Amino acid sequence: MSNLIVGKHRSKIGALQEPSAETVAYAEGLNLHNLGPGHLAVGEWEAAGLALPDMDNIRAYRLARVRKYLKKFDYAGIVLWDPLNIRYATDSTNMQLWVTHNATRYCFVAADGPVIQFEFSHGEHLNVHTQNIDEIRPAMSWAYLIAGDRYEEQAAKWAAEIADLVRQHGGGNMRLALDRCGYDGMRALEKEGVEIRNGEEVMELAREIKNDEEINAMRCAIHACEKAIGVMHAAMQPGQMEQELWSYLHAENIKRGGEWIETRLMSSGPRTNPWYQECSSRVIENGDLVAFDTDLIGSYGICVDMSRTWLCGDKAPTALQKDIYTKALDQIRKNTEWLKPGLTYHELTHKSFMYDPAKYNTYSVQYHGVGLCDEAPAIYFPNAWEAFGYDGVLQPGMVLCVESFLGEKQGGQGVKLEDQVLITEDGYEVLTNYQFEDDLLN
Repeated sequence: MSNLIVGKHRSKIGALQEPSAETVAYAEGLNLHNLGPGHLAVGEWEAAGLALPDMDNIRAYRLARVRKYLKKFDYAGIVLWDPLNIRYATDSTNMQLWVTHNATRYCFVAADGPVIQFEFSHGEHLNVHTQNIDEIRPAMSWAYLIAGDRYEEQAAKWAAEIADLVRQHGGGNMRLALDRCGYDGMRALEKEGVEIRNGEEVMELAREIKNDEEINAMRCAIHACEKAIGVMHAAMQPGQMEQELWSYLHAENIKRGGEWIETRLMSSGPRTNPWYQECSSRVIENGDLVAFDTDLIGSYGICVDMSRTWLCGDKAPTALQKDIYTKALDQIRKNTEWLKPGLTYHELTHKSFMYDPAKYNTYSVQYHGVGLCDEAPAIYFPNAWEAFGYDGVLQPGMVLCVESFLGEKQGGQGVKLEDQVLITEDGYEVLTNYQFEDDLLN
């Protein structure tokens, strides 16, 4: 990785001079990733006996996974725009949410050759923590925000630079994977003689299998998330707005080195059925069910995707609330107990336990993968198999979320439950531990 340092703490003779060891150490000490999640989270993990992840090991493993699939598909390299794919390949981050909708930062990974981070303006110093990056260059964006009506000109410059890298490091192979790319960039690459291939497939396959250190990071992230959930649970009371209660999860996630929450999936009372109502200003009432899905990007950038449903206040649960909760919990337990390596996605689709879709509103999928975010595979219900189901095989190191939403079609409140489960060598391990509600069980 380049040791270029810019700004106040660069070497004093010239802005582009190789910095001193003291300057590099100073810059590294300011880096978000080197500073780590902080004493609150680390103290809680140590008290729980959790092992902190070896991030150097994770970075090396992930980059090797990317290159494994580039070579499998015989691609010269890949250009990554998705900030989560960039993070997977390099552990480099910069304004993660902003760059999801502003195409201003990307990375080139050669199958045999360098990793080059094309960084947003003045962001070079954000990469001092990672050994995966060999070179940092300024990014060339043709997004209209950046390029205005010169977007075709800038796209052509971008494509020329990328095509030159493919020629230089591809050994005559002009097949280049892209995880995402605007139309003008793709057209410009094709004019340069580059053969564009699907990089999303490369990255989803690479990210499927987690090594032991990634699982250590996930255990830490889940523990921090469950601490945050506990604070939110303790704060719940009738008379709160949904969004007031939801804010506790955001705050406690950030306190523990978490990053953001992908959705606003908390609802209460009549808004719980059907699912997908977003968190609102509705006031939670005594006796309401309150259901949520964390969809949380937590410590180390790991996604913690778990769901719970609570009863708010001191009213006794109704028979309908208890019935629907018991059924939902029964579903995720049954659909967890048979998980093991070797099961196919077709088997999971067609043999998992489900309720009559004519009587109940259900969730979108029965299972899905999870890592840095929701990931492949998506395991649908049987009625969706012919339209867009796809097959594969469970392997050790995969992590699945086991899903249930249940609400009667004729009305009434709904229940959302979800656990995060590791596929082990001989079965499974449930990674999420936050308690279910005994008072809501039949």
